[in-house]
Amino acid sequence: MKKRTPVIAGNWKMNKTPSETRELLKDIIPQAPKGSCDVVVCVPFTSLAAAAEMTAGTALKLGAQNVHWEEKGAYTGEISAQMLTEIGAGYVLVGHSERRAYFGETDETVNARLKAALNAGLKVILCVGELEAQREAGITEEIVSMQTKQALRGVSKEQVKNVLIAYEPVWAIGTGKTATSAQAQEVCCYLRWVVEELYGSSIASQIKLLYGGSMNASNAAELLAEDDIDGGLIGGASLKAADFGKIIEAALKPAEKKD
Repeated sequence: MKKRTPVIAGNWKMNKTPSETRELLKDIIPQAPKGSCDVVVCVPFTSLAAAAEMTAGTALKLGAQNVHWEEKGAYTGEISAQMLTEIGAGYVLVGHSERRAYFGETDETVNARLKAALNAGLKVILCVGELEAQREAGITEEIVSMQTKQALRGVSKEQVKNVLIAYEPVWAIGTGKTATSAQAQEVCCYLRWVVEELYGSSIASQIKLLYGGSMNASNAAELLAEDDIDGGLIGGASLKAADFGKIIEAALKPAEKKD
């Protein structure tokens, strides 16, 4: 029986203006339970202020989609960790595959961003995952191990308690394809072993592992029933309050695993 509190995090990506954010949050906020499941929405930078206002005093937690590694400076278009914390964000995504694919993110910059976020008191959702060609080549474990170890380089045992790891197979993001529950469990189990290798069994048993590849209202219960999957990083389904609510319900009452 899993004892880790589940986490359902919505990644809105480049969707929703501030006014649209308020409308969607009106329907999502009542579905965020207190205590039994942590629910996070990672909204665009321009919607953070509106979302912070809407979520204040509620059980819904606020996250951002990226963070820079410097506190301030000549970094046009970037946002610092201090800016995020002051506006009310408690979480931030780091290393999402779209940042790696489209915006030149590397393992080194992921590590720098992650440490800056932790130093500012943010919780980090670290994204790792393999390309379809890498899975077909049988090197999924090598890829996610390298990404995880590089991202956590220089991160202390105390700091890593504020890191969640989202396994997001790149071939299953926005494609309609989803890893089977067995495939997702296999990689998440391996990631827990990687954390144990780095930080010991106690921390490995506590760290929360999310699945982030096209989890939706219909497949969430089966995925969340797996022993090492503690939640989801939800893309498209997080933009539909009803679907997002069903995923939250699945996290609260995981389905029985099939034999």
